[in-house]
Amino acid sequence: MRRLRHREIMAAGNTSSHIYGRLDCVFGKRMNKGNRIFFKSFQQAIDQGFRPCGHCLKDHYRHYKNNH
Repeated sequence: MRRLRHREIMAAGNTSSHIYGRLDCVFGKRMNKGNRIFFKSFQQAIDQGFRPCGHCLKDHYRHYKNNH
């Protein structure tokens, strides 16, 4: 919890779907806690092979879709 308060964690990802998003995303909040992984930055998620959420990161997702 301390890391969240100090903004050390910026995103959460789903290890099953390989999608990452903002911590306040309604779809992210519904993910199975056993599949959850946290990232210090969006770039860290991308570096680990995750793609952006199409709901909470629409601009990032459009960029991802246009380049894949």
